[in-house]
Amino acid sequence: MATNAPVDRRVVTLVMACVGVFVAYLPVTTVSVSLPAIQRALNASTSELSWVSSAFVLPVAALILTSGVFGDVHGRKKVFQAGLAFCALGATVSLSAQSVQSVWAGQALSGVGSAALLPMTLALISHAVPDPRERGKFIGLWATSLMAALAVGPLIAGLIVDHFAWRWIFLPTVPVALLVMALSVPLLRDSRAPGSRRLDWPGQITAALAVTALVYGVIEGGAGSFTDARVMVALSVAAVALVVFVLVEKRSESPMLDLSLFRSPAFTATTVVIMITFLGLIGFFFVLSLYFGTVQHLSTLEAGLRLLMVTLVPVALGGVFGRLSRKVSARVLITGGLLVTAAALLSLTTIDAVTSFGSLAWRLALLGLGLGTTFTAVTATAVASVPHHLAGMAAAGNNAFRQVGGALGPAVLGTLLTTKAVDALPGHLADAGVGGTAGARIISAVETGGFGAVARMDLGPIRGKTLGALSEAFVDGLHLCLIVSAALMLLAAVISALLLRRTRQTSVTVAVGAASNATPTAAAAVAQERISQ
Repeated sequence: MATNAPVDRRVVTLVMACVGVFVAYLPVTTVSVSLPAIQRALNASTSELSWVSSAFVLPVAALILTSGVFGDVHGRKKVFQAGLAFCALGATVSLSAQSVQSVWAGQALSGVGSAALLPMTLALISHAVPDPRERGKFIGLWATSLMAALAVGPLIAGLIVDHFAWRWIFLPTVPVALLVMALSVPLLRDSRAPGSRRLDWPGQITAALAVTALVYGVIEGGAGSFTDARVMVALSVAAVALVVFVLVEKRSESPMLDLSLFRSPAFTATTVVIMITFLGLIGFFFVLSLYFGTVQHLSTLEAGLRLLMVTLVPVALGGVFGRLSRKVSARVLITGGLLVTAAALLSLTTIDAVTSFGSLAWRLALLGLGLGTTFTAVTATAVASVPHHLAGMAAAGNNAFRQVGGALGPAVLGTLLTTKAVDALPGHLADAGVGGTAGARIISAVETGGFGAVARMDLGPIRGKTLGALSEAFVDGLHLCLIVSAALMLLAAVISALLLRRTRQTSVTVAVGAASNATPTAAAAVAQERISQ
Protein backbone atom coordinates (compact mmCIF):
# COMPACT_ATOMS: atom_id res chain seq x y z
CA MET A 1 0.00 0.00 0.00
CA ALA A 2 2.84 2.37 0.82
CA THR A 3 4.36 1.73 -2.59
CA ASN A 4 1.10 2.29 -4.47
CA ALA A 5 -0.01 5.45 -2.64
CA PRO A 6 2.28 7.92 -4.45
CA VAL A 7 1.32 6.43 -7.84
CA ASP A 8 -2.39 6.73 -6.99
CA ARG A 9 -1.93 10.34 -5.88
CA ARG A 10 -0.07 11.23 -9.07
CA VAL A 11 -2.74 9.65 -11.25
CA VAL A 12 -5.52 11.43 -9.36
CA THR A 13 -3.65 14.72 -9.64
CA LEU A 14 -3.10 14.21 -13.35
CA VAL A 15 -6.77 13.40 -14.00
CA MET A 16 -7.95 16.46 -12.11
CA ALA A 17 -5.37 18.70 -13.77
CA CYS A 18 -6.38 17.42 -17.22
CA VAL A 19 -10.08 17.96 -16.55
CA GLY A 20 -9.27 21.38 -15.07
CA VAL A 21 -7.41 22.59 -18.16
CA PHE A 22 -10.17 21.13 -20.36
CA VAL A 23 -12.72 23.22 -18.44
CA ALA A 24 -10.48 26.29 -18.71
CA TYR A 25 -10.08 26.12 -22.49
CA LEU A 26 -13.50 24.81 -23.53
CA PRO A 27 -15.05 28.34 -23.77
CA VAL A 28 -12.38 29.40 -26.27
CA THR A 29 -13.74 27.38 -29.19
CA THR A 30 -17.33 26.67 -28.13
CA VAL A 31 -18.04 30.40 -27.97
CA SER A 32 -16.01 31.42 -31.03
CA VAL A 33 -17.87 29.04 -33.34
CA SER A 34 -21.23 30.09 -31.84
CA LEU A 35 -20.76 33.83 -32.42
CA PRO A 36 -23.14 34.04 -35.42
CA ALA A 37 -25.88 32.31 -33.41
CA ILE A 38 -25.29 34.64 -30.45
CA GLN A 39 -25.36 37.66 -32.76
CA ARG A 40 -28.68 36.63 -34.32
CA ALA A 41 -30.32 35.79 -31.00
CA LEU A 42 -29.24 38.93 -29.14
CA ASN A 43 -29.19 41.40 -32.08
CA ALA A 44 -25.56 42.20 -31.26
CA SER A 45 -23.43 44.53 -33.35
CA THR A 46 -19.94 43.52 -34.46
CA SER A 47 -18.32 45.59 -31.70
CA GLU A 48 -20.62 44.05 -29.07
CA LEU A 49 -19.72 40.63 -30.44
CA SER A 50 -16.02 41.49 -30.08
CA TRP A 51 -16.58 41.90 -26.36
CA VAL A 52 -18.00 38.38 -26.10
CA SER A 53 -14.54 37.04 -26.94
CA SER A 54 -12.52 39.80 -25.27
CA ALA A 55 -14.50 39.62 -22.01
CA PHE A 56 -13.11 36.11 -21.52
CA VAL A 57 -9.53 36.77 -22.64
CA LEU A 58 -9.07 40.02 -20.70
CA PRO A 59 -9.23 38.48 -17.19
CA VAL A 60 -6.93 35.68 -18.32
CA ALA A 61 -4.36 38.21 -19.58
CA ALA A 62 -4.70 40.45 -16.52
CA LEU A 63 -4.76 37.79 -13.78
CA ILE A 64 -2.70 34.84 -15.01
CA LEU A 65 0.57 36.10 -13.50
CA THR A 66 -1.02 36.96 -10.17
CA SER A 67 -2.90 33.64 -9.99
CA GLY A 68 0.40 31.79 -10.13
CA VAL A 69 1.81 33.88 -7.30
CA PHE A 70 -1.42 33.58 -5.30
CA GLY A 71 -1.20 29.79 -5.51
CA ASP A 72 2.44 29.81 -4.47
CA VAL A 73 1.61 31.94 -1.42
CA HIS A 74 -1.83 30.74 -0.28
CA GLY A 75 -2.03 27.19 -1.62
CA ARG A 76 -2.43 25.78 -5.12
CA LYS A 77 -5.34 23.51 -4.25
CA LYS A 78 -7.37 26.49 -3.00
CA VAL A 79 -6.72 28.50 -6.16
CA PHE A 80 -7.53 25.46 -8.31
CA GLN A 81 -10.87 25.05 -6.53
CA ALA A 82 -11.59 28.77 -6.82
CA GLY A 83 -10.88 28.60 -10.55
CA LEU A 84 -13.39 25.77 -10.99
CA ALA A 85 -15.97 27.72 -8.98
CA PHE A 86 -15.55 30.83 -11.13
CA CYS A 87 -15.81 28.79 -14.34
CA ALA A 88 -19.04 27.19 -13.12
CA LEU A 89 -20.42 30.56 -12.01
CA GLY A 90 -19.51 32.24 -15.29
CA ALA A 91 -21.08 29.43 -17.33
CA THR A 92 -24.25 29.68 -15.21
CA VAL A 93 -24.51 33.44 -15.83
CA SER A 94 -24.02 32.96 -19.59
CA LEU A 95 -26.47 30.05 -19.58
CA SER A 96 -29.22 32.31 -18.24
CA ALA A 97 -28.22 35.38 -20.31
CA GLN A 98 -31.00 37.42 -21.91
CA SER A 99 -28.73 40.15 -23.26
CA VAL A 100 -25.26 40.42 -24.73
CA GLN A 101 -24.15 42.30 -21.62
CA SER A 102 -25.03 39.25 -19.49
CA VAL A 103 -22.89 37.09 -21.78
CA TRP A 104 -20.01 39.54 -21.24
CA ALA A 105 -20.42 39.17 -17.47
CA GLY A 106 -20.48 35.37 -17.69
CA GLN A 107 -17.48 35.30 -19.99
CA ALA A 108 -15.53 37.60 -17.65
CA LEU A 109 -16.22 35.33 -14.66
CA SER A 110 -15.16 32.30 -16.71
CA GLY A 111 -12.00 34.17 -17.68
CA VAL A 112 -11.16 34.72 -14.01
CA GLY A 113 -11.59 31.00 -13.44
CA SER A 114 -9.41 30.08 -16.40
CA ALA A 115 -6.70 32.49 -15.22
CA ALA A 116 -6.61 30.52 -11.95
CA LEU A 117 -6.84 27.04 -13.48
CA LEU A 118 -4.19 27.36 -16.16
CA PRO A 119 -1.15 27.91 -13.91
CA MET A 120 -2.49 25.80 -11.04
CA THR A 121 -3.04 22.64 -13.08
CA LEU A 122 0.63 22.59 -14.08
CA ALA A 123 1.76 23.56 -10.58
CA LEU A 124 -0.19 20.66 -9.05
CA ILE A 125 1.43 18.21 -11.48
CA SER A 126 4.86 19.65 -10.71
CA HIS A 127 4.37 19.15 -6.98
CA ALA A 128 2.95 15.63 -7.35
CA VAL A 129 5.68 14.49 -9.79
CA PRO A 130 9.04 15.93 -8.67
CA ASP A 131 11.13 13.85 -11.09
CA PRO A 132 11.58 15.99 -14.28
CA ARG A 133 11.68 12.96 -16.58
CA GLU A 134 8.47 11.47 -15.22
CA ARG A 135 6.86 14.88 -15.10
CA GLY A 136 7.42 15.28 -18.82
CA LYS A 137 5.04 12.39 -19.55
CA PHE A 138 2.39 13.88 -17.28
CA ILE A 139 2.72 17.32 -18.87
CA GLY A 140 2.37 15.71 -22.28
CA LEU A 141 -1.01 14.25 -21.24
CA TRP A 142 -1.96 17.63 -19.77
CA ALA A 143 -1.17 19.32 -23.10
CA THR A 144 -3.22 16.70 -24.93
CA SER A 145 -6.23 17.57 -22.75
CA LEU A 146 -5.79 21.23 -23.57
CA MET A 147 -5.65 20.53 -27.30
CA ALA A 148 -8.65 18.20 -26.94
CA ALA A 149 -10.69 21.08 -25.54
CA LEU A 150 -9.75 23.22 -28.54
CA ALA A 151 -10.52 20.37 -30.95
CA VAL A 152 -13.87 19.12 -29.59
CA GLY A 153 -15.20 22.54 -28.55
CA PRO A 154 -16.55 23.40 -32.01
CA LEU A 155 -18.17 19.96 -32.33
CA ILE A 156 -19.85 20.24 -28.92
CA ALA A 157 -21.10 23.74 -29.75
CA GLY A 158 -22.28 22.62 -33.18
CA LEU A 159 -24.30 19.70 -31.89
CA ILE A 160 -25.89 21.85 -29.17
CA VAL A 161 -26.69 24.93 -31.28
CA ASP A 162 -28.12 22.85 -34.13
CA HIS A 163 -30.56 21.06 -31.81
CA PHE A 164 -31.09 23.38 -28.82
CA ALA A 165 -30.80 27.06 -27.88
CA TRP A 166 -27.32 28.59 -28.13
CA ARG A 167 -27.19 29.20 -24.37
CA TRP A 168 -26.81 25.47 -23.71
CA ILE A 169 -23.23 25.55 -25.02
CA PHE A 170 -22.30 26.74 -21.51
CA LEU A 171 -24.03 23.88 -19.71
CA PRO A 172 -21.32 21.14 -19.90
CA THR A 173 -18.89 23.30 -17.91
CA VAL A 174 -21.13 23.55 -14.86
CA PRO A 175 -21.51 19.89 -13.72
CA VAL A 176 -17.93 18.98 -14.70
CA ALA A 177 -16.43 21.91 -12.77
CA LEU A 178 -18.58 21.30 -9.69
CA LEU A 179 -17.85 17.56 -9.69
CA VAL A 180 -14.08 18.04 -9.92
CA MET A 181 -14.21 20.73 -7.24
CA ALA A 182 -16.05 18.34 -4.89
CA LEU A 183 -13.68 15.44 -5.61
CA SER A 184 -10.62 17.62 -5.09
CA VAL A 185 -11.51 18.23 -1.43
CA PRO A 186 -10.56 14.71 -0.25
CA LEU A 187 -8.29 13.64 -3.11
CA LEU A 188 -5.94 16.56 -3.85
CA ARG A 189 -3.06 17.60 -1.60
CA ASP A 190 -2.37 21.29 -1.16
CA SER A 191 1.07 22.78 -1.71
CA ARG A 192 2.88 26.09 -1.62
CA ALA A 193 6.09 27.32 -3.17
CA PRO A 194 9.15 27.59 -0.95
CA GLY A 195 10.59 31.05 -0.38
CA SER A 196 9.18 34.44 0.54
CA ARG A 197 7.44 35.52 -2.64
CA ARG A 198 4.66 38.07 -2.08
CA LEU A 199 1.72 39.34 -4.07
CA ASP A 200 2.48 42.42 -6.16
CA TRP A 201 -0.80 44.32 -5.88
CA PRO A 202 0.43 47.62 -7.42
CA GLY A 203 1.76 45.71 -10.42
CA GLN A 204 -1.44 43.67 -10.72
CA ILE A 205 -3.73 46.71 -10.59
CA THR A 206 -1.76 48.80 -13.07
CA ALA A 207 -1.36 45.87 -15.49
CA ALA A 208 -5.08 45.04 -15.41
CA LEU A 209 -5.97 48.70 -15.88
CA ALA A 210 -3.60 49.08 -18.85
CA VAL A 211 -4.86 45.97 -20.66
CA THR A 212 -8.56 46.66 -20.05
CA ALA A 213 -8.37 50.33 -21.05
CA LEU A 214 -6.41 49.49 -24.20
CA VAL A 215 -8.85 46.83 -25.41
CA TYR A 216 -11.85 49.02 -24.52
CA GLY A 217 -10.38 51.94 -26.46
CA VAL A 218 -9.66 49.83 -29.54
CA ILE A 219 -13.11 48.17 -29.61
CA GLU A 220 -15.09 51.35 -28.97
CA GLY A 221 -12.88 53.41 -31.28
CA GLY A 222 -13.46 50.95 -34.08
CA ALA A 223 -17.22 50.91 -33.48
CA GLY A 224 -17.44 54.70 -33.44
CA SER A 225 -14.51 57.09 -33.71
CA PHE A 226 -11.04 57.22 -32.20
CA THR A 227 -11.59 60.95 -31.56
CA ASP A 228 -14.52 60.19 -29.25
CA ALA A 229 -13.84 61.51 -25.73
CA ARG A 230 -14.39 58.11 -24.07
CA VAL A 231 -11.99 56.41 -26.45
CA MET A 232 -9.30 59.05 -26.02
CA VAL A 233 -9.62 58.85 -22.24
CA ALA A 234 -9.39 55.04 -22.33
CA LEU A 235 -6.27 55.03 -24.51
CA SER A 236 -4.67 57.74 -22.34
CA VAL A 237 -5.42 55.71 -19.21
CA ALA A 238 -3.85 52.66 -20.87
CA ALA A 239 -0.67 54.60 -21.69
CA VAL A 240 -0.37 56.11 -18.20
CA ALA A 241 -1.09 52.75 -16.50
CA LEU A 242 1.58 51.06 -18.62
CA VAL A 243 4.19 53.65 -17.61
CA VAL A 244 3.21 53.33 -13.95
CA PHE A 245 3.39 49.52 -14.23
CA VAL A 246 6.98 49.72 -15.51
CA LEU A 247 7.97 52.11 -12.71
CA VAL A 248 6.27 49.95 -10.07
CA GLU A 249 7.90 46.74 -11.29
CA LYS A 250 11.36 48.35 -11.31
CA ARG A 251 10.99 49.27 -7.64
CA SER A 252 9.17 46.19 -6.40
CA GLU A 253 11.03 43.73 -4.14
CA SER A 254 8.80 40.91 -5.44
CA PRO A 255 7.74 41.99 -8.96
CA MET A 256 4.94 40.27 -10.82
CA LEU A 257 7.08 40.53 -13.95
CA ASP A 258 10.83 41.06 -13.56
CA LEU A 259 11.69 43.56 -16.30
CA SER A 260 15.28 42.29 -16.42
CA LEU A 261 13.86 39.41 -18.48
CA PHE A 262 13.72 41.76 -21.45
CA ARG A 263 17.51 42.09 -21.43
CA SER A 264 17.51 38.75 -23.20
CA PRO A 265 16.99 39.27 -26.97
CA ALA A 266 15.51 35.78 -27.25
CA PHE A 267 12.93 36.38 -24.51
CA THR A 268 12.03 39.76 -26.00
CA ALA A 269 11.71 38.21 -29.45
CA THR A 270 9.47 35.33 -28.36
CA THR A 271 7.28 37.63 -26.26
CA VAL A 272 6.74 40.13 -29.08
CA VAL A 273 6.29 37.31 -31.61
CA ILE A 274 3.64 35.52 -29.58
CA MET A 275 1.69 38.73 -28.90
CA ILE A 276 1.68 39.75 -32.58
CA THR A 277 0.87 36.20 -33.69
CA PHE A 278 -2.11 35.86 -31.36
CA LEU A 279 -3.39 39.30 -32.31
CA GLY A 280 -3.54 38.20 -35.94
CA LEU A 281 -4.64 34.63 -35.22
CA ILE A 282 -7.50 35.19 -32.74
CA GLY A 283 -8.71 38.12 -34.80
CA PHE A 284 -8.70 35.91 -37.89
CA PHE A 285 -10.75 33.19 -36.18
CA PHE A 286 -13.23 35.86 -35.06
CA VAL A 287 -13.88 37.14 -38.59
CA LEU A 288 -13.74 33.62 -40.10
CA SER A 289 -16.49 32.46 -37.73
CA LEU A 290 -18.64 35.41 -38.85
CA TYR A 291 -17.89 34.54 -42.49
CA PHE A 292 -19.17 31.00 -42.01
CA GLY A 293 -22.40 32.27 -40.42
CA THR A 294 -23.07 35.54 -42.23
CA VAL A 295 -21.85 34.75 -45.75
CA GLN A 296 -21.97 30.97 -46.14
CA HIS A 297 -24.97 30.53 -43.80
CA LEU A 298 -23.48 27.36 -42.34
CA SER A 299 -24.80 25.66 -39.24
CA THR A 300 -22.65 25.85 -36.12
CA LEU A 301 -21.64 22.21 -36.54
CA GLU A 302 -20.60 22.77 -40.17
CA ALA A 303 -18.53 25.79 -39.12
CA GLY A 304 -17.01 23.77 -36.28
CA LEU A 305 -15.92 21.02 -38.65
CA ARG A 306 -14.09 23.56 -40.77
CA LEU A 307 -12.32 25.16 -37.79
CA LEU A 308 -11.37 21.67 -36.63
CA MET A 309 -8.99 21.46 -39.60
CA VAL A 310 -6.71 24.02 -37.90
CA THR A 311 -6.41 22.16 -34.59
CA LEU A 312 -6.19 18.63 -35.98
CA VAL A 313 -2.76 19.14 -37.56
CA PRO A 314 -0.97 20.26 -34.33
CA VAL A 315 -2.60 17.37 -32.43
CA ALA A 316 -1.66 14.79 -35.07
CA LEU A 317 1.90 16.05 -35.52
CA GLY A 318 2.66 16.95 -31.89
CA GLY A 319 5.34 14.25 -31.63
CA VAL A 320 6.99 15.39 -34.87
CA PHE A 321 7.12 18.99 -33.65
CA GLY A 322 8.66 17.83 -30.38
CA ARG A 323 11.42 15.89 -32.17
CA LEU A 324 12.11 18.82 -34.47
CA SER A 325 12.54 21.12 -31.45
CA ARG A 326 15.48 18.95 -30.33
CA LYS A 327 17.20 18.92 -33.73
CA VAL A 328 16.40 22.28 -35.34
CA SER A 329 17.24 25.72 -33.94
CA ALA A 330 14.43 27.78 -32.43
CA ARG A 331 15.15 30.55 -34.92
CA VAL A 332 14.48 28.25 -37.88
CA LEU A 333 11.40 26.64 -36.34
CA ILE A 334 9.72 29.88 -35.25
CA THR A 335 10.59 31.88 -38.36
CA GLY A 336 9.70 29.01 -40.69
CA GLY A 337 6.42 28.33 -38.92
CA LEU A 338 5.44 32.00 -39.15
CA LEU A 339 6.23 32.08 -42.88
CA VAL A 340 4.06 28.99 -43.45
CA THR A 341 1.28 30.63 -41.43
CA ALA A 342 1.53 33.82 -43.50
CA ALA A 343 1.42 31.79 -46.72
CA ALA A 344 -1.71 29.97 -45.52
CA LEU A 345 -3.45 33.26 -44.68
CA LEU A 346 -2.55 34.75 -48.05
CA SER A 347 -3.86 31.63 -49.80
CA LEU A 348 -7.23 32.29 -48.13
CA THR A 349 -7.54 35.69 -49.85
CA THR A 350 -8.88 33.88 -52.93
CA ILE A 351 -11.99 32.55 -51.14
CA ASP A 352 -15.41 34.00 -51.91
CA ALA A 353 -18.98 33.54 -50.76
CA VAL A 354 -19.33 30.06 -52.27
CA THR A 355 -15.90 28.53 -51.57
CA SER A 356 -16.30 24.81 -50.85
CA PHE A 357 -15.17 22.87 -47.78
CA GLY A 358 -12.59 21.00 -49.87
CA SER A 359 -11.04 24.21 -51.12
CA LEU A 360 -10.89 25.61 -47.58
CA ALA A 361 -9.65 22.42 -45.92
CA TRP A 362 -6.08 22.32 -47.24
CA ARG A 363 -5.60 26.03 -46.53
CA LEU A 364 -6.77 25.65 -42.93
CA ALA A 365 -4.64 22.51 -42.50
CA LEU A 366 -1.61 24.48 -43.77
CA LEU A 367 -2.43 27.17 -41.23
CA GLY A 368 -2.45 24.53 -38.47
CA LEU A 369 0.93 23.24 -39.66
CA GLY A 370 2.50 26.69 -39.43
CA LEU A 371 1.01 27.41 -36.03
CA GLY A 372 2.01 24.03 -34.59
CA THR A 373 5.60 24.51 -35.75
CA THR A 374 5.76 28.00 -34.24
CA PHE A 375 4.07 27.46 -30.89
CA THR A 376 6.02 24.33 -30.02
CA ALA A 377 9.24 26.36 -29.87
CA VAL A 378 8.12 29.75 -28.55
CA THR A 379 7.63 29.17 -24.81
CA ALA A 380 10.50 26.70 -24.52
CA THR A 381 12.79 29.29 -26.13
CA ALA A 382 11.50 31.99 -23.78
CA VAL A 383 12.26 30.02 -20.62
CA ALA A 384 15.59 28.72 -21.95
CA SER A 385 16.83 32.24 -22.69
CA VAL A 386 16.75 33.52 -19.09
CA PRO A 387 18.43 32.47 -15.81
CA HIS A 388 17.06 29.21 -14.43
CA HIS A 389 15.44 30.81 -11.37
CA LEU A 390 13.40 33.11 -13.64
CA ALA A 391 12.18 30.34 -15.97
CA GLY A 392 8.72 30.14 -14.42
CA MET A 393 8.19 33.88 -14.56
CA ALA A 394 9.42 33.90 -18.17
CA ALA A 395 6.81 31.30 -19.15
CA ALA A 396 4.12 33.21 -17.26
CA GLY A 397 5.08 36.54 -18.83
CA ASN A 398 5.23 35.03 -22.30
CA ASN A 399 1.74 33.63 -21.92
CA ALA A 400 0.35 36.84 -20.42
CA PHE A 401 1.46 38.75 -23.52
CA ARG A 402 -0.07 35.97 -25.63
CA GLN A 403 -3.43 36.64 -23.98
CA VAL A 404 -3.08 40.41 -24.48
CA GLY A 405 -2.63 39.80 -28.20
CA GLY A 406 -5.61 37.46 -28.16
CA ALA A 407 -7.76 40.13 -26.48
CA LEU A 408 -6.78 42.76 -29.05
CA GLY A 409 -7.27 40.48 -32.07
CA PRO A 410 -11.09 40.54 -32.36
CA ALA A 411 -11.08 44.26 -31.57
CA VAL A 412 -8.55 45.22 -34.25
CA LEU A 413 -9.68 42.87 -37.03
CA GLY A 414 -13.36 43.31 -36.19
CA THR A 415 -12.86 47.05 -36.69
CA LEU A 416 -11.07 46.53 -40.00
CA LEU A 417 -13.76 44.11 -41.17
CA THR A 418 -16.61 46.51 -40.43
CA THR A 419 -14.85 49.57 -41.85
CA LYS A 420 -13.89 47.90 -45.13
CA ALA A 421 -17.27 46.20 -45.58
CA VAL A 422 -19.19 49.43 -44.97
CA ASP A 423 -16.95 51.29 -47.43
CA ALA A 424 -17.43 48.59 -50.08
CA LEU A 425 -21.17 48.07 -49.55
CA PRO A 426 -22.48 51.06 -51.59
CA GLY A 427 -20.60 49.88 -54.67
CA HIS A 428 -21.88 46.31 -54.36
CA LEU A 429 -25.43 47.54 -53.77
CA ALA A 430 -25.21 49.72 -56.87
CA ASP A 431 -23.89 46.77 -58.90
CA ALA A 432 -26.87 44.72 -57.68
CA GLY A 433 -29.32 47.47 -58.67
CA VAL A 434 -30.15 48.52 -55.10
CA GLY A 435 -29.86 52.26 -54.61
CA GLY A 436 -31.73 55.36 -53.55
CA THR A 437 -33.60 55.35 -50.24
CA ALA A 438 -33.43 51.56 -49.89
CA GLY A 439 -29.66 51.53 -50.34
CA ALA A 440 -29.17 54.34 -47.83
CA ARG A 441 -31.39 52.55 -45.30
CA ILE A 442 -29.40 49.33 -45.68
CA ILE A 443 -26.04 51.10 -45.29
CA SER A 444 -27.30 52.92 -42.18
CA ALA A 445 -28.48 49.62 -40.67
CA VAL A 446 -25.05 48.03 -41.17
CA GLU A 447 -23.26 51.05 -39.69
CA THR A 448 -25.39 51.08 -36.55
CA GLY A 449 -26.33 47.44 -36.02
CA GLY A 450 -23.75 45.38 -37.89
CA PHE A 451 -24.26 42.80 -40.64
CA GLY A 452 -26.94 40.91 -38.78
CA ALA A 453 -29.21 43.98 -38.77
CA VAL A 454 -29.84 43.64 -42.53
CA ALA A 455 -31.09 40.06 -42.19
CA ARG A 456 -33.79 41.31 -39.79
CA MET A 457 -35.02 44.02 -42.18
CA ASP A 458 -38.14 43.72 -44.32
CA LEU A 459 -36.54 44.08 -47.76
CA GLY A 460 -39.26 42.64 -49.94
CA PRO A 461 -38.26 41.80 -53.52
CA ILE A 462 -34.73 43.23 -53.16
CA ARG A 463 -33.84 40.90 -50.29
CA GLY A 464 -31.85 38.44 -52.42
CA LYS A 465 -29.89 41.17 -54.18
CA THR A 466 -29.21 42.94 -50.88
CA LEU A 467 -27.92 39.86 -49.09
CA GLY A 468 -25.73 39.05 -52.09
CA ALA A 469 -24.24 42.56 -52.03
CA LEU A 470 -23.75 42.30 -48.28
CA SER A 471 -21.90 39.01 -48.70
CA GLU A 472 -19.61 40.53 -51.34
CA ALA A 473 -18.86 43.51 -49.07
CA PHE A 474 -18.16 41.17 -46.15
CA VAL A 475 -15.74 39.13 -48.27
CA ASP A 476 -13.91 42.36 -49.17
CA GLY A 477 -13.52 43.04 -45.45
CA LEU A 478 -12.43 39.46 -44.83
CA HIS A 479 -9.73 39.73 -47.50
CA LEU A 480 -8.38 42.88 -45.84
CA CYS A 481 -8.28 41.10 -42.47
CA LEU A 482 -6.42 38.17 -44.04
CA ILE A 483 -3.84 40.48 -45.59
CA VAL A 484 -3.34 42.31 -42.28
CA SER A 485 -3.05 39.00 -40.39
CA ALA A 486 -0.49 37.72 -42.92
CA ALA A 487 1.45 40.99 -42.61
CA LEU A 488 1.52 40.55 -38.83
CA MET A 489 2.91 37.02 -39.24
CA LEU A 490 5.59 38.32 -41.61
CA LEU A 491 6.49 41.08 -39.12
CA ALA A 492 6.77 38.45 -36.37
CA ALA A 493 8.97 36.32 -38.68
CA VAL A 494 11.34 39.26 -39.27
CA ILE A 495 11.58 39.92 -35.52
CA SER A 496 12.27 36.23 -34.91
CA ALA A 497 14.96 36.06 -37.59
CA LEU A 498 16.73 39.19 -36.30
CA LEU A 499 16.54 38.77 -32.52
CA LEU A 500 17.02 35.00 -32.38
CA ARG A 501 20.11 35.00 -34.60
CA ARG A 502 22.44 34.48 -31.64
CA THR A 503 20.28 31.93 -29.85
CA ARG A 504 21.79 28.47 -29.83
CA GLN A 505 19.68 25.38 -30.41
CA THR A 506 17.36 24.64 -27.51
CA SER A 507 16.95 21.11 -26.29
CA VAL A 508 13.56 20.32 -24.82
CA THR A 509 11.55 17.20 -24.25
CA VAL A 510 8.63 16.32 -26.49
CA ALA A 511 6.27 16.79 -23.58
CA VAL A 512 7.50 20.26 -22.67
CA GLY A 513 7.33 21.23 -26.33
CA ALA A 514 3.76 20.01 -26.50
CA ALA A 515 2.84 21.84 -23.34
CA SER A 516 4.32 25.09 -24.59
CA ASN A 517 2.31 24.70 -27.77
CA ALA A 518 -0.73 26.25 -26.20
CA THR A 519 -0.14 26.52 -22.48
CA PRO A 520 -0.55 29.50 -20.31
CA THR A 521 1.88 30.03 -17.48
CA ALA A 522 3.98 27.00 -16.64
CA ALA A 523 5.30 28.66 -13.50
CA ALA A 524 5.95 25.70 -11.27
CA ALA A 525 6.36 22.96 -13.84
CA VAL A 526 8.72 24.69 -16.24
CA ALA A 527 10.71 26.46 -13.54
CA GLN A 528 11.88 23.12 -12.19
CA GLU A 529 12.46 21.55 -15.62
CA ARG A 530 16.08 21.35 -16.72
CA ILE A 531 16.28 23.11 -20.08
CA SER A 532 19.67 23.43 -21.77
CA GLN A 533 20.74 25.96 -24.35
